Amino acid sequence: MDLAAYFDRIGFAGAAKPDLATLTALHRAHLYSIPYENFEVQFGHPLTIDPRAAYEKIVNRRRGGWCFEMNGLFAAALEAIGFRVTRLAGGVRRDLLGEAMVGTHLVLKVDLDRPWIADVGFGDGALDPFPLCEGPIRNGGFDYRLERLPDGWWRFHHHALGGAPSFDFTEEAADPALLAEKCEWLQTWEKSPFVLTATAQRHRPGEVLVLKSRRLRRIRPDGVDDHLLGCADELVHVLARDFGLDLPEAASLWPRICARHDELLAAAAS
Repeated sequence: MDLAAYFDRIGFAGAAKPDLATLTALHRAHLYSIPYENFEVQFGHPLTIDPRAAYEKIVNRRRGGWCFEMNGLFAAALEAIGFRVTRLAGGVRRDLLGEAMVGTHLVLKVDLDRPWIADVGFGDGALDPFPLCEGPIRNGGFDYRLERLPDGWWRFHHHALGGAPSFDFTEEAADPALLAEKCEWLQTWEKSPFVLTATAQRHRPGEVLVLKSRRLRRIRPDGVDDHLLGCADELVHVLARDFGLDLPEAASLWPRICARHDELLAAAAS
């Protein structure tokens, strides 16, 4: 971990200390600078949970990543500064899909004056870290909620305009083998949303940009604006302009992206 290079990637110029002010500043800087994206999965290039690979991709190649990469890299940076970080195995939509989803999301617990949850890998999720305590969370202008479940798990409830409605997690350190297994599964399972749908997501002051298939959505606390991409060239342009991704090869995905968009429209209408 070359902290100076990572700080340059996210535009952080302050003094890094293992305190809440630094954690919050880094969390925001990471989300403002690095997009959540799954284009390597779309291209069929395998990904791992190795933070060194995430560093090479995100810092050196100036790409984005998904939760295993984004939170993996963020955890490594925090530990290099001196934070105490525990990697937790989250389960997206565990309430609906059950225990098979445990390990499909990497979550970070950071111990300061009390435990804090840091999560730069949930796409359109919370802009700032938040304390591990039950109740409502007002964060970046959006309203979230953290619920303590009877079985000892925690459930993070997304805001009303967000993507996946929730994920569950425990406070136990994640088994790296489980995370590696789910990382591979999400790239190969035929019903995986990462296999089915190209996406890029990025926080900006006052809004979150979400590209899914052909739809570019600007989400703000007071509403949503949608724009439908018209061609492969516009896809490449939007990725560069709005997400900082230089991916001319994404044009090759356009026929599949259009087909998936039509599938999503048909499903919504049924």
